[in-house]
Amino acid sequence: MISVAEALERILVQGKLMPVEEIPLQDALGRVLATDITSRRTQPPSDVSAMDGYAVRAADATLGATLTRVGEAPAGGAHEGDVQQGQTVRIFTGGPVPSGADAIVLQEDVEIDENGLIVIGEAATPGQHVRPAGVDFKQGDALFHAGRLLSPADLGLLASMDWPTVPVRKKPRIALLANGDELVLPGEPIGPNQIVSSNSFAMAALVAEAGGEPVDLGIAKDDEGTIKSLAEGARAADVLVTIGGASVGERDLVQKSLGDMGLTVDFWKIAMRPGKPLIFGRMDEQLMVGLPGNPVSALVCATLYLVPLIRQMLGLTPVGPETTTATLGSDLGPNKKRQDYIRGTLTVSENGGDVATPFDLQDSSVLSLFAHADVLIVRPPYAEAAAKGDPVSVIPLRLRH
Repeated sequence: MISVAEALERILVQGKLMPVEEIPLQDALGRVLATDITSRRTQPPSDVSAMDGYAVRAADATLGATLTRVGEAPAGGAHEGDVQQGQTVRIFTGGPVPSGADAIVLQEDVEIDENGLIVIGEAATPGQHVRPAGVDFKQGDALFHAGRLLSPADLGLLASMDWPTVPVRKKPRIALLANGDELVLPGEPIGPNQIVSSNSFAMAALVAEAGGEPVDLGIAKDDEGTIKSLAEGARAADVLVTIGGASVGERDLVQKSLGDMGLTVDFWKIAMRPGKPLIFGRMDEQLMVGLPGNPVSALVCATLYLVPLIRQMLGLTPVGPETTTATLGSDLGPNKKRQDYIRGTLTVSENGGDVATPFDLQDSSVLSLFAHADVLIVRPPYAEAAAKGDPVSVIPLRLRH
């Protein structure tokens, strides 16, 4: 058996960057930028008003001064000509500040007398309520760098920078192949010795959340021909993920079936619990990850290895799962030779610290507890017994609500 750290290293070294594709900006949410992006324009392109009011020469706009209105400057329009001494221009938010003016007096800080003159009720200072040209960004500014996961605000900024399309990494195509005579799909008739397949749905969601494109190949029976046929149909995928059949029992046929198709196994046993029988290898240019069939084992292994592999292929950093520190909410016994990943809840103590409390039941087939777990508590090999209140490393599984 190899360590968790060595297994992750051997997987990630095989994860090559995906090629680049150009996509419409409106489709770029959650995609990963493939190159640096610089602005194609200056924003705002000229000095503009931050408020509705009157553009003035600050030297003229003293308390009680009267100014003559000579035009207006709406957003999207402009006042042609200079603002001369004793003059003002009606201006609106976003309107370009006319030449000669250097301040904005708010519309509520003026009055209009019987002659139509503008009476200043609040003295102006140079630059008042003026947004200078380029205060947001300037043409040529490098506002984005390769490897950024694009957010809604990012898309707005890219639009402001005049980018209708953006270069992103292609999503790695992850083919998912469940294996087992006992499996049926939700809603199908269930035999007396069968169970409803859950792993493919969880894995597809996990792959999509990580930025990959899941391709569900269906369920292969415990038959070499079926496994080979379904796997052969997924040769174009970047990664083939099998679920179940990863051990060495008589009914565990994944290694033998794919071996006949050219699978070269890098490793297949890891010193961890749950998830010891994980296969990793390659079939020509296609990577292969063989997950164990127990739902919790499959999810833990996918969190530790498949998600980082996808992130590596997309050029995201950091690659590996996030690890933080919490205090234990209950005692834990000493650990043996495998690294443990213990499901638990995360709460906040009276002093504001995170408290990770393990569930009493840790069987790798109990999916309900994984669904309600907030964290995986990480226990290194041969760790000594830990008491309530001791520090412990945890991997968050969900956002805190």
